[in-house]
Amino acid sequence: MSLHFILVSPAVPANVGAAARAMKTMGFYRLRLVNPCDHLCMEARMLAHGSNEVLEKARVYATLAEATADIDFVIGTTSRRRTLRNLYIPVENLPALITGKGKSVKEIGLVFGSEESGLSNENAKLCHILSTISMAVKYPSLNLSQAVMIYSYNLSVLAGKKLYRNSGRKNLESWLILKNKTEQLFDYLKIKEGDLSRHKLLERMALLDESDVFLLHSIVARLLPKKS
Repeated sequence: MSLHFILVSPAVPANVGAAARAMKTMGFYRLRLVNPCDHLCMEARMLAHGSNEVLEKARVYATLAEATADIDFVIGTTSRRRTLRNLYIPVENLPALITGKGKSVKEIGLVFGSEESGLSNENAKLCHILSTISMAVKYPSLNLSQAVMIYSYNLSVLAGKKLYRNSGRKNLESWLILKNKTEQLFDYLKIKEGDLSRHKLLERMALLDESDVFLLHSIVARLLPKKS
């Protein structure tokens, strides 16, 4: 299981450098950047302070959709409440949630929005769950690199650890495949995209652990119409 930190449209090179430093300090090295500022400039390198390899190896994408195309489970970070979302996982609860996924996920993305406006509603829709940091006051909000530091610290218990034994078999019963099959079932039952119950169920499914994911695979498979 690999964890990728994804920064969307970071505008300040110093924040990207400081984020890289925070990641490496806590044992994380996989950084992805979406439409970033000059993340290799001197300002970014100065703030990275010994973490320049994280910056240099960062993968750059044009959109968040491209950056998460190979990600099984996408976690968005936000301080704002969304209309179609009811669940916001506290950062301190993420390690247990991720560990419980076991073999049902292999690649995890942790998404941070821009300094100015945070995660847009459009990009939030690409995330399977949303996470938040509890704060005493709403303003001033946390700086981007500060948020990355808090998530890195809380998730550091997972850094460098094998969360499950690799069996060598294809991951045919992953959580993401279950999600896609469930959406096919919704379409078959004519439960439309804007239906609130559809969004709520998918939110709840994102919290399932490995054993529940495998159990639901067999149930959903029976409910889907057989291909002729």
